[in-house]
Amino acid sequence: MVDIVGRSTLRDVVARRLKTFIAEADMRPGDRLPTESQLAERFGVSRLSLREATKSLEFLGIVEAKPGRGLTVGRVNMERVTEYLGFHPALHDVPPNVLIDTRVVIETGVLPGVAARMKQDPSLYDGLNGINHEMRRARTHARRVELDLAFHHGLIAASGLSPLLAFGDLLAVFFRRFRESVKKAEWVDGLASHQTIIDALRAGRVRVAEFELRTHIESHRARVEMAT
Repeated sequence: MVDIVGRSTLRDVVARRLKTFIAEADMRPGDRLPTESQLAERFGVSRLSLREATKSLEFLGIVEAKPGRGLTVGRVNMERVTEYLGFHPALHDVPPNVLIDTRVVIETGVLPGVAARMKQDPSLYDGLNGINHEMRRARTHARRVELDLAFHHGLIAASGLSPLLAFGDLLAVFFRRFRESVKKAEWVDGLASHQTIIDALRAGRVRVAEFELRTHIESHRARVEMAT
């Protein structure tokens, strides 16, 4: 059955149809898609138009074009998705306080899982503690910002809930500019807060860690208000 689409948004429409096709067929990374000719016929478009649509999906890793194999289902490149969306103007239209609240929900929400996994795998504590140690030794503001981002990324990663990493990294793009205004004395407070969080998690005191992390993240509110 030929499913003809209009010309004005052809590439985007075909890309959406192809994503729907992959989802409805319950395809997995590495599975082969129909040939370009078959897909073009299915969507009622030229092979050139189909190729334009698949190129946009290749950029995000949704599909892959492999020599000798044609089109296959890819693995989404979350780093590229985060980089692309993080600088999208729409993110900056979201009220800063909403982003802060979102970050509180995501990061405090993973703490029970972090505590449980840390009990089984002490290296998770060692990794986060190591980042905090590097922050104490950092001599430049840029390095402190980099390590602070790494700490919060590592905290989410320690939960084992890998899909949440993309959301955390997306918000980190926004928060990076507010970290630039953090004074040296506030970095000292931040380091102490990091340490309280991971020490509490290692001891299984999740409520203490949640309270400390919430306070830590919400400290951005005053800086956000000054910068906006």
